[in-house]
Amino acid sequence: MTDADADTDGGRPAAAATDRQPRLSIAETGELATAVIENTEEVIVGSHDAIEHIVTAMLARGHVLLEDVPGVGKTMLARAIARSFESSFNRVQFTPDLLPSDVTGVNVFNQKTREFEFRSGPIFANVVLGDEINRAPPKTQSALLEAMEEQQVTVDGATHALADPFTVIATQNAVERNRTYELPLAEVDRFMKRLELGYPTPDDESAMLETVVGTHPIETLEPVASLDQLRAARERVAAITVAEPVREYVTRLANHTRERAQLGVSPRGSLSLLRAAQARAALDGREYVVPDDIQHEAVVTLAHRVRPVGESDETGRDVIRAALSSVRVE
Repeated sequence: MTDADADTDGGRPAAAATDRQPRLSIAETGELATAVIENTEEVIVGSHDAIEHIVTAMLARGHVLLEDVPGVGKTMLARAIARSFESSFNRVQFTPDLLPSDVTGVNVFNQKTREFEFRSGPIFANVVLGDEINRAPPKTQSALLEAMEEQQVTVDGATHALADPFTVIATQNAVERNRTYELPLAEVDRFMKRLELGYPTPDDESAMLETVVGTHPIETLEPVASLDQLRAARERVAAITVAEPVREYVTRLANHTRERAQLGVSPRGSLSLLRAAQARAALDGREYVVPDDIQHEAVVTLAHRVRPVGESDETGRDVIRAALSSVRVE
Protein backbone atom coordinates (compact mmCIF):
# COMPACT_ATOMS: atom_id res chain seq x y z
CA MET A 1 0.00 0.00 0.00
CA THR A 2 1.14 3.56 -0.57
CA ASP A 3 0.33 7.03 0.61
CA ALA A 4 1.32 10.31 -0.98
CA ASP A 5 2.29 13.50 0.78
CA ALA A 6 3.10 16.98 -0.56
CA ASP A 7 3.03 17.45 -4.35
CA THR A 8 -0.13 16.68 -6.27
CA ASP A 9 1.57 15.77 -9.54
CA GLY A 10 1.26 12.03 -8.97
CA GLY A 11 4.93 11.73 -8.20
CA ARG A 12 6.02 12.59 -11.74
CA PRO A 13 9.61 13.76 -12.20
CA ALA A 14 10.23 17.36 -11.26
CA ALA A 15 11.01 19.75 -14.07
CA ALA A 16 14.62 20.09 -15.04
CA ALA A 17 16.57 22.88 -13.40
CA THR A 18 16.50 26.12 -15.33
CA ASP A 19 18.86 29.03 -15.59
CA ARG A 20 17.00 30.50 -12.62
CA GLN A 21 18.24 27.72 -10.35
CA PRO A 22 20.10 29.39 -7.48
CA ARG A 23 23.85 29.08 -7.24
CA LEU A 24 24.90 28.52 -3.65
CA SER A 25 28.17 29.36 -1.96
CA ILE A 26 29.70 26.82 0.39
CA ALA A 27 28.48 28.89 3.35
CA GLU A 28 24.93 29.00 1.97
CA THR A 29 25.02 25.23 1.38
CA GLY A 30 26.00 24.64 4.99
CA GLU A 31 23.30 27.02 6.18
CA LEU A 32 20.67 25.23 4.08
CA ALA A 33 21.66 21.83 5.51
CA THR A 34 21.60 23.23 9.06
CA ALA A 35 18.15 24.77 8.49
CA VAL A 36 16.75 21.42 7.30
CA ILE A 37 18.29 19.60 10.28
CA GLU A 38 16.87 22.11 12.76
CA ASN A 39 13.47 22.06 11.08
CA THR A 40 13.33 18.27 11.23
CA GLU A 41 14.20 18.41 14.93
CA GLU A 42 10.94 20.29 15.47
CA VAL A 43 9.32 16.89 14.92
CA ILE A 44 12.01 14.32 15.75
CA VAL A 45 13.57 14.69 19.19
CA GLY A 46 16.89 13.15 20.24
CA SER A 47 18.07 11.93 16.82
CA HIS A 48 20.37 14.76 15.78
CA ASP A 49 23.14 12.51 14.44
CA ALA A 50 20.73 10.41 12.37
CA ILE A 51 19.04 13.49 10.92
CA GLU A 52 22.43 14.98 10.08
CA HIS A 53 23.50 11.77 8.36
CA ILE A 54 20.33 11.61 6.25
CA VAL A 55 20.58 15.24 5.18
CA THR A 56 24.24 14.86 4.20
CA ALA A 57 23.35 11.67 2.30
CA MET A 58 20.74 13.61 0.33
CA LEU A 59 23.29 16.33 -0.44
CA ALA A 60 25.66 13.59 -1.63
CA ARG A 61 22.99 11.99 -3.89
CA GLY A 62 22.81 8.89 -1.71
CA HIS A 63 20.16 6.60 -0.24
CA VAL A 64 19.72 5.58 3.40
CA LEU A 65 18.83 2.30 5.13
CA LEU A 66 17.36 2.58 8.64
CA GLU A 67 17.56 -0.59 10.71
CA ASP A 68 15.95 -0.64 14.13
CA VAL A 69 13.10 -1.90 16.26
CA PRO A 70 9.53 -0.80 15.46
CA GLY A 71 8.17 2.42 16.89
CA VAL A 72 11.29 4.56 17.20
CA GLY A 73 10.20 7.11 14.59
CA LYS A 74 11.76 5.91 11.33
CA THR A 75 8.72 6.71 9.19
CA MET A 76 8.12 10.06 10.87
CA LEU A 77 11.77 10.97 10.37
CA ALA A 78 11.51 10.38 6.63
CA ARG A 79 8.30 12.40 6.39
CA ALA A 80 9.77 15.29 8.36
CA ILE A 81 12.83 15.52 6.14
CA ALA A 82 10.69 15.35 2.99
CA ARG A 83 8.51 18.18 4.32
CA SER A 84 11.55 20.25 5.25
CA PHE A 85 12.39 20.23 1.57
CA GLU A 86 9.52 21.33 -0.68
CA SER A 87 9.37 17.84 -2.14
CA SER A 88 6.98 15.05 -3.03
CA PHE A 89 6.89 12.07 -0.69
CA ASN A 90 5.53 8.54 -1.16
CA ARG A 91 5.53 5.64 1.23
CA VAL A 92 5.50 1.98 0.20
CA GLN A 93 4.69 -0.68 2.78
CA PHE A 94 6.62 -3.77 1.68
CA THR A 95 4.72 -7.00 2.28
CA PRO A 96 5.18 -10.63 1.12
CA ASP A 97 2.52 -10.20 -1.59
CA LEU A 98 3.85 -6.90 -2.97
CA LEU A 99 4.71 -7.09 -6.68
CA PRO A 100 7.48 -5.18 -8.51
CA SER A 101 4.80 -3.36 -10.54
CA ASP A 102 3.28 -2.14 -7.25
CA VAL A 103 6.51 -0.18 -6.78
CA THR A 104 7.52 0.88 -10.29
CA GLY A 105 4.16 1.18 -12.04
CA VAL A 106 2.39 -0.73 -14.79
CA ASN A 107 1.18 -0.37 -18.38
CA VAL A 108 -2.62 -0.29 -18.59
CA PHE A 109 -4.66 -0.67 -21.76
CA ASN A 110 -6.82 2.38 -22.49
CA GLN A 111 -10.09 1.27 -24.08
CA LYS A 112 -10.69 4.71 -25.59
CA THR A 113 -7.34 5.24 -27.28
CA ARG A 114 -6.75 1.51 -27.86
CA GLU A 115 -3.21 1.98 -26.57
CA PHE A 116 -1.25 1.04 -23.47
CA GLU A 117 -0.57 3.86 -21.02
CA PHE A 118 1.98 3.88 -18.23
CA ARG A 119 0.66 4.49 -14.75
CA SER A 120 3.52 5.42 -12.46
CA GLY A 121 4.04 3.70 -9.13
CA PRO A 122 5.02 5.24 -5.79
CA ILE A 123 8.71 5.19 -6.74
CA PHE A 124 7.98 8.39 -8.69
CA ALA A 125 8.58 10.94 -5.91
CA ASN A 126 11.47 13.02 -4.63
CA VAL A 127 11.64 11.12 -1.33
CA VAL A 128 10.44 7.52 -1.25
CA LEU A 129 10.09 5.63 2.03
CA GLY A 130 10.35 1.87 1.59
CA ASP A 131 8.95 0.61 4.88
CA GLU A 132 10.22 -2.80 6.05
CA ILE A 133 11.71 -3.66 2.68
CA ASN A 134 12.95 -7.03 3.93
CA ARG A 135 9.34 -8.23 4.32
CA ALA A 136 9.03 -8.48 0.52
CA PRO A 137 10.63 -11.30 -1.52
CA PRO A 138 13.85 -10.65 -3.48
CA LYS A 139 11.99 -10.22 -6.78
CA THR A 140 10.11 -7.22 -5.38
CA GLN A 141 13.17 -5.85 -3.60
CA SER A 142 14.99 -5.91 -6.94
CA ALA A 143 12.54 -3.29 -8.23
CA LEU A 144 14.60 -0.77 -6.29
CA LEU A 145 17.96 -1.67 -7.83
CA GLU A 146 17.68 0.19 -11.15
CA ALA A 147 15.87 3.09 -9.49
CA MET A 148 18.54 3.62 -6.84
CA GLU A 149 21.51 3.25 -9.18
CA GLU A 150 20.31 4.92 -12.39
CA GLN A 151 17.36 7.07 -11.24
CA GLN A 152 15.04 5.37 -13.72
CA VAL A 153 12.79 2.33 -14.04
CA THR A 154 12.20 0.06 -17.03
CA VAL A 155 8.72 -1.39 -17.53
CA ASP A 156 7.95 -3.62 -20.53
CA GLY A 157 11.08 -2.42 -22.28
CA ALA A 158 10.34 1.30 -21.87
CA THR A 159 12.52 3.45 -19.60
CA HIS A 160 10.98 6.12 -17.40
CA ALA A 161 13.04 8.78 -15.62
CA LEU A 162 12.42 9.31 -11.92
CA ALA A 163 12.14 12.57 -10.03
CA ASP A 164 15.13 14.86 -9.65
CA PRO A 165 16.24 14.94 -6.89
CA PHE A 166 15.44 11.37 -5.86
CA THR A 167 16.19 9.71 -2.53
CA VAL A 168 15.18 6.34 -1.10
CA ILE A 169 14.94 6.06 2.67
CA ALA A 170 14.27 2.43 3.50
CA THR A 171 13.63 0.72 6.81
CA GLN A 172 14.49 -2.85 7.65
CA ASN A 173 12.70 -4.99 10.23
CA ALA A 174 15.46 -6.08 12.60
CA VAL A 175 13.29 -8.07 15.00
CA GLU A 176 11.19 -10.70 13.20
CA ARG A 177 13.99 -12.40 11.27
CA ASN A 178 11.94 -15.55 10.73
CA ARG A 179 9.32 -13.52 8.84
CA THR A 180 11.63 -11.54 6.61
CA TYR A 181 13.96 -12.04 3.65
CA GLU A 182 17.63 -11.21 3.68
CA LEU A 183 18.47 -8.19 1.54
CA PRO A 184 20.62 -9.06 -1.50
CA LEU A 185 24.18 -7.76 -1.25
CA ALA A 186 23.69 -5.87 -4.52
CA GLU A 187 20.82 -3.95 -2.92
CA VAL A 188 22.58 -3.27 0.40
CA ASP A 189 25.58 -1.90 -1.49
CA ARG A 190 23.39 0.71 -3.17
CA PHE A 191 22.58 2.38 0.14
CA MET A 192 25.09 5.09 0.92
CA LYS A 193 24.48 4.80 4.67
CA ARG A 194 22.97 2.40 7.16
CA LEU A 195 21.78 3.98 10.40
CA GLU A 196 20.29 2.86 13.70
CA LEU A 197 18.13 5.29 15.67
CA GLY A 198 18.03 3.45 18.98
CA TYR A 199 15.70 4.19 21.87
CA PRO A 200 15.49 7.80 23.05
CA THR A 201 16.82 8.85 26.44
CA PRO A 202 14.18 9.38 29.16
CA ASP A 203 14.49 13.16 28.75
CA ASP A 204 14.15 12.97 24.96
CA GLU A 205 11.18 10.63 25.22
CA SER A 206 9.47 12.96 27.69
CA ALA A 207 10.07 15.92 25.35
CA MET A 208 8.72 13.90 22.42
CA LEU A 209 5.55 12.99 24.32
CA GLU A 210 5.01 16.65 25.12
CA THR A 211 5.27 17.71 21.47
CA VAL A 212 2.79 15.15 20.15
CA VAL A 213 0.02 15.86 22.65
CA GLY A 214 -2.82 17.37 20.64
CA THR A 215 -1.80 18.27 17.08
CA HIS A 216 1.24 16.37 15.86
CA PRO A 217 4.02 18.82 14.82
CA ILE A 218 4.41 17.06 11.45
CA GLU A 219 1.03 18.49 10.43
CA THR A 220 2.23 22.09 10.76
CA LEU A 221 5.84 21.62 9.63
CA GLU A 222 6.74 24.07 6.87
CA PRO A 223 9.48 23.60 4.24
CA VAL A 224 12.68 25.58 4.67
CA ALA A 225 14.30 24.72 1.32
CA SER A 226 13.07 24.37 -2.24
CA LEU A 227 13.94 21.62 -4.70
CA ASP A 228 15.94 24.13 -6.75
CA GLN A 229 17.99 24.91 -3.64
CA LEU A 230 18.54 21.21 -3.02
CA ARG A 231 19.72 20.71 -6.60
CA ALA A 232 22.05 23.69 -6.28
CA ALA A 233 23.38 22.39 -2.95
CA ARG A 234 24.08 19.00 -4.53
CA GLU A 235 26.03 20.65 -7.33
CA ARG A 236 28.03 22.65 -4.80
CA VAL A 237 28.80 19.55 -2.74
CA ALA A 238 29.95 17.64 -5.83
CA ALA A 239 32.45 20.41 -6.57
CA ILE A 240 34.17 20.25 -3.16
CA THR A 241 37.85 19.44 -3.49
CA VAL A 242 39.08 15.94 -2.60
CA ALA A 243 42.88 16.02 -2.67
CA GLU A 244 44.96 13.03 -3.71
CA PRO A 245 46.16 12.17 -0.16
CA VAL A 246 42.53 11.94 0.96
CA ARG A 247 41.62 9.71 -1.99
CA GLU A 248 44.60 7.48 -1.21
CA TYR A 249 43.51 7.29 2.44
CA VAL A 250 40.07 6.02 1.37
CA THR A 251 41.71 3.46 -0.93
CA ARG A 252 43.90 2.15 1.90
CA LEU A 253 40.88 1.84 4.19
CA ALA A 254 39.00 -0.15 1.53
CA ASN A 255 41.97 -2.43 0.88
CA HIS A 256 42.35 -3.08 4.60
CA THR A 257 38.76 -4.40 4.74
CA ARG A 258 39.31 -6.60 1.67
CA GLU A 259 42.33 -8.22 3.27
CA ARG A 260 40.65 -8.77 6.62
CA ALA A 261 37.04 -9.67 5.75
CA GLN A 262 35.36 -12.31 3.62
CA LEU A 263 33.75 -9.48 1.66
CA GLY A 264 35.36 -6.06 1.83
CA VAL A 265 34.30 -2.60 0.76
CA SER A 266 33.39 -2.33 -2.93
CA PRO A 267 34.57 0.51 -5.20
CA ARG A 268 31.02 1.84 -4.98
CA GLY A 269 31.52 1.98 -1.23
CA SER A 270 34.75 3.97 -1.59
CA LEU A 271 32.97 6.44 -3.88
CA SER A 272 30.05 6.71 -1.44
CA LEU A 273 32.46 7.50 1.37
CA LEU A 274 34.11 10.29 -0.62
CA ARG A 275 30.75 11.81 -1.55
CA ALA A 276 29.51 11.61 2.05
CA ALA A 277 32.73 13.28 3.19
CA GLN A 278 32.16 16.08 0.67
CA ALA A 279 28.71 16.69 2.18
CA ARG A 280 30.23 16.62 5.67
CA ALA A 281 32.74 19.27 4.59
CA ALA A 282 29.91 21.43 3.22
CA LEU A 283 28.03 21.13 6.50
CA ASP A 284 31.14 22.49 8.23
CA GLY A 285 31.50 25.27 5.66
CA ARG A 286 34.69 23.96 4.03
CA GLU A 287 35.64 23.89 0.35
CA TYR A 288 37.74 20.75 0.79
CA VAL A 289 37.60 17.32 2.45
CA VAL A 290 39.88 16.50 5.39
CA PRO A 291 40.61 13.07 6.94
CA ASP A 292 38.28 13.89 9.84
CA ASP A 293 35.38 13.95 7.35
CA ILE A 294 36.34 10.48 6.14
CA GLN A 295 36.57 9.15 9.70
CA HIS A 296 33.25 10.73 10.67
CA GLU A 297 31.42 9.04 7.79
CA ALA A 298 33.33 5.75 7.49
CA VAL A 299 31.35 3.49 9.85
CA VAL A 300 27.84 4.39 8.65
CA THR A 301 28.95 4.40 5.01
CA LEU A 302 31.09 1.25 4.87
CA ALA A 303 30.12 -1.19 7.65
CA HIS A 304 27.01 -2.60 5.92
CA ARG A 305 29.09 -3.52 2.86
CA VAL A 306 31.48 -5.75 4.84
CA ARG A 307 31.05 -9.46 5.63
CA PRO A 308 33.49 -10.68 8.34
CA VAL A 309 35.34 -13.97 7.93
CA GLY A 310 33.71 -17.27 8.91
CA GLU A 311 31.84 -17.72 12.17
CA SER A 312 33.54 -14.80 13.87
CA ASP A 313 31.53 -12.63 16.25
CA GLU A 314 33.11 -9.64 14.56
CA THR A 315 30.73 -7.23 12.80
CA GLY A 316 31.18 -4.95 9.84
CA ARG A 317 31.42 -2.04 12.25
CA ASP A 318 34.27 -3.79 14.04
CA VAL A 319 36.14 -4.24 10.76
CA ILE A 320 35.75 -0.56 9.83
CA ARG A 321 36.78 0.65 13.29
CA ALA A 322 39.85 -1.59 13.11
CA ALA A 323 40.70 -0.12 9.71
CA LEU A 324 40.37 3.42 11.07
CA SER A 325 42.70 2.49 13.93
CA SER A 326 45.26 0.73 11.77
CA VAL A 327 45.45 2.76 8.58
CA ARG A 328 47.58 5.86 8.89
CA VAL A 329 46.67 9.27 7.57
CA GLU A 330 49.51 10.39 5.30
